[in-house]
Amino acid sequence: MIRLQAPRRLPTRGAVLAAGLVFALGLGGCVTLFPKVKAVQLYRFDVAAVDPATRAPADGDGFSVFRSPTSFAHGADSDRILTATGDEVAYIADARWITSAAVLFDEAESHAFDRSSGPAHLGRRGESLNAPVALRLDVDAFEARYLDGPAAPPTVVIEIRAGLTRTADHQLIASRIFEVRKKVADNRVGEIVPGFDAALSDVMDQIVTWTGAEGAKARS
Repeated sequence: MIRLQAPRRLPTRGAVLAAGLVFALGLGGCVTLFPKVKAVQLYRFDVAAVDPATRAPADGDGFSVFRSPTSFAHGADSDRILTATGDEVAYIADARWITSAAVLFDEAESHAFDRSSGPAHLGRRGESLNAPVALRLDVDAFEARYLDGPAAPPTVVIEIRAGLTRTADHQLIASRIFEVRKKVADNRVGEIVPGFDAALSDVMDQIVTWTGAEGAKARS
């Protein structure tokens, strides 16, 4: 069974410096100020990058998409793995993403568009300025949700609001809410992380397909 840690308020910088000074004075001739800590296991999404040069030919006329900055759910945007039980939230202890979940999410989005043979692809440097449409994703939920109690296997929940606008006049041309839920097999980090992988891959494939279809209609 995994161990959870409730989010806590961090001390102010002044309090940290004052405590550090008192601690240092009390140590006297000790060699180091840093105590031994338990190692934290790091995880990342199992999504391989794709070389854009080897990208499959687009079906029909391809077009580039400008990616607007992603808005990420508060509490889930850090490198901590967020869980929820009813109205209570907590982080999985001794386990973190290799970098912030928001950064890993953007990487997964790029890889999903690169893998796709659909007409839409994320614009590269310089190309984005001429993209006919812009895609904005607001991640409202990115968590392992304990729907059947804290001891039962959780369900990974990802909820995203997507908006597609025409860059020429900033007119909204399509919007949709995507939600994917993946029940994991066991209440262990080794099962929860693959659950995030599967849910993210699923929702990204849906978003790429939707972007291609709606963007193509807007250009016709």
